[in-house]
Amino acid sequence: MRPKKKDHPYVGRGGLKLAAALDQFAVSAEGRTALDIGASTGGFTDCLLQRGAARVFAIDVAYGQFAWKLRQDPRVVVVERTNVRYLTREELYQPSRGGLDPATIAVIDVSFISLGKVLPAVYNLLAERAEVIALIKPQFEARREQVGRGGIVRDEAVRREVVDKVKAEAERLGFKVNGVIQSPIEGAEGNVEFLIYLAK
Repeated sequence: MRPKKKDHPYVGRGGLKLAAALDQFAVSAEGRTALDIGASTGGFTDCLLQRGAARVFAIDVAYGQFAWKLRQDPRVVVVERTNVRYLTREELYQPSRGGLDPATIAVIDVSFISLGKVLPAVYNLLAERAEVIALIKPQFEARREQVGRGGIVRDEAVRREVVDKVKAEAERLGFKVNGVIQSPIEGAEGNVEFLIYLAK
């Protein structure tokens, strides 16, 4: 299933993926401060705002991709040209950005990097008790020889291996794995993706 942009209420298709996970895992964004790691155009941020988030830090290594509509929203703090792996709490929660208490929820949609390299930083940026919903993209988690032509992972056994790997990495950091679902829509290249729900 690949809906066109006009078929959904978000600035990006990612909003549909996150909405499915929030519903499936009964996670509320209402009144919470959130981190959107790998914000891109802002599909996840848009979903969080529509679900009542009080503040969203939209973090991405790129510049200029984030939707103008969301950029103007006073609840959004855009943190561009920033690699979350090197972002400290002091830098993120500085007075010029509101000097807020640490986020209690993080959502992650990153490409060309394994979640195992991102989760340690996210763990440190979050409040003592927090939740994470992360998109697992098999093509960026599997070994090179496991990825087929066009960057597609077609082998179901490899997909399972990838999910198990991410679970183990999260648990090693101190996260509790509360569940995994398959994304209701495929990735841009047609890859089957998954959403993992973690708690700190």
